[in-house]
Amino acid sequence: MTSRERVRNTLNHIKPDKIPLDLGATGVTGISASSLTLLRKALNMYKGPVKVDEPYQVLGEVEFDLIEKLGVDTIGVGLPVTMFGFVNENWKPWKLTDGTDVLVSEHFNTETDEQGNLYIYPGGDKTAKPSARMPKGGFYFDTLIRQEEIDPDNLKPEDWVKDMYKVYTDEELRYLENKANDLYKNTNLSLMGNIGSAGFGDIAHVPGPGVKNPKGIRDPEEWYVAHLLYPDYIKGIFELQAEIAIKNYELCWQALGDKIDAVFVSGTDFGTQRGLYISLEMYREFYKPFHKKINDWIHEHTTWKTFYHSCGSVVDLLDDFVEVGVDILNPVQCSAAGMDPKYLKDKYGDKIVFWGGGIDTQKTLPFGTPEEVRKEVKERIEIFGKNGGFVFNTIHNIQRGTPTENLVALFEAVNDCRSIV
Repeated sequence: MTSRERVRNTLNHIKPDKIPLDLGATGVTGISASSLTLLRKALNMYKGPVKVDEPYQVLGEVEFDLIEKLGVDTIGVGLPVTMFGFVNENWKPWKLTDGTDVLVSEHFNTETDEQGNLYIYPGGDKTAKPSARMPKGGFYFDTLIRQEEIDPDNLKPEDWVKDMYKVYTDEELRYLENKANDLYKNTNLSLMGNIGSAGFGDIAHVPGPGVKNPKGIRDPEEWYVAHLLYPDYIKGIFELQAEIAIKNYELCWQALGDKIDAVFVSGTDFGTQRGLYISLEMYREFYKPFHKKINDWIHEHTTWKTFYHSCGSVVDLLDDFVEVGVDILNPVQCSAAGMDPKYLKDKYGDKIVFWGGGIDTQKTLPFGTPEEVRKEVKERIEIFGKNGGFVFNTIHNIQRGTPTENLVALFEAVNDCRSIV
């Protein structure tokens, strides 16, 4: 099978010739720029500094030569706009805090304070207040809270949404169309659509890291409390966001059609290590109706599968996810409470595609031995890969500091084992 055929079979719960592999098709299935540099060097593929294509998490661009070398089956299609609201273009040299040389966008503008903390600016505009900080020696950025004092009488969903979301322009749609056409024609990879704006309540976006003067509730703690104090405000935001998201999906279907196989719908985290962030009842009141609305539209009007990312223990939500039409679950955090791989596969393997779960990036990959890495990869492929419905990916992005020998062992093990089920 080609990569595209392999992934399409998998997404339809048809057993492929071997387990598909993803690395870098989304902002939650990638690899840190530092670890990517080490991997390329270990494979004798280093040709100079890698590009940081996702500066918020400091992820590196996975290029075609590495895709071919590792047997990766997927690639993302999206706009070159970062979490900080600037475009990736006209690359310039930069150095990570561990000394790794990388390339960043010309709009990647930072300042360092006396303590060594690094600040970055929305839209690259240094006349605005910085929107995120990387602590001295840090791995990635933490968003800064720039929320004004809350005035309950003047909380307007329209103001919040206007800052954050918009309908794609003709120019943006042409970019997506050309990108998809090129990848579809000149590769046999499966295309993941990083498009739309349906991540209701995605806490990474709530502070507005790409917005110069964010309005409304922007503090994550205040945001969660607002579900109880100002429920109409939260629901009003979601209603407007859903309208824009569906319009964008409609336009993207016209531009991209069935060239893409799945669409990244939501990156909202609902789980912690031990359980849900919010109650099941609150999910059903605030989020479930909008998830169903988005999924229903996509399934009725396109051929796409819907990709939902949520870290942590989300086992209590899975029946609801199935009910609203979630096709793909990522990152499948098996170390969280109740997220046992065999239980998940046995109960939901014919209903949900597991995209992730391949190895623990909190413990095994960064702190285990190469032998332990190989063992866990083999076990996860044997469990999740049975009868299809599994795309191999690590549990969230590969982090900085991962030993080089473990990176090599990871991909050797995947390619040794992905045909065994």
